[in-house]
Amino acid sequence: MRTKRLLPALALILATTGCASAVTSAAAVASAPAASARGNTHITLYSVNSDGPRFQAIVTGAVGDHGQAVSVYPDGRTDPEHDSDLSLRLGRGSFLLSAAVLDKGVISAFRHWPGDPATCSGHISVTAAVPVVPGSGTGAYRGISGGFTLTATVDEIDEKSGCTATGAFIAQVIVITGQGTVRRG
Repeated sequence: MRTKRLLPALALILATTGCASAVTSAAAVASAPAASARGNTHITLYSVNSDGPRFQAIVTGAVGDHGQAVSVYPDGRTDPEHDSDLSLRLGRGSFLLSAAVLDKGVISAFRHWPGDPATCSGHISVTAAVPVVPGSGTGAYRGISGGFTLTATVDEIDEKSGCTATGAFIAQVIVITGQGTVRRG
């Protein structure tokens, strides 16, 4: 009988202690100094069911921020073909990545679409060096330099009628991820 009463009390103590530790840890992280102005940075961009120019973006490490990445031409207009730059429009500023080489690799991979004809689905993966466009930083990223090694992956299920990567798709995920070293300011 005593054990039955002790177990719920012990569980409550453990749960409360665990929550207190999490709050203490979160407070310690919030009060920690900002990431260094130079260092390793990881980036993930993703788009679900869209061949459009917009991606969700999260950048960690020396740049801890999130927002959108948009394919743009050098003059800033939206680039629906994805063949020029990526504008990272983050919470504390923005900067451009010169992504044309990565796009060319994706286009080349789609020419040789390794899709499964029975399921009309396939996957490609392409890796390229993607530098920060000099002078493109704004806000907290003014003066940013460096670059990333990014891998673009596309997983796609196409409509049975066309069953090619150039036709309409039923479902698609595009993920661009990688790491690099940047210097801010």
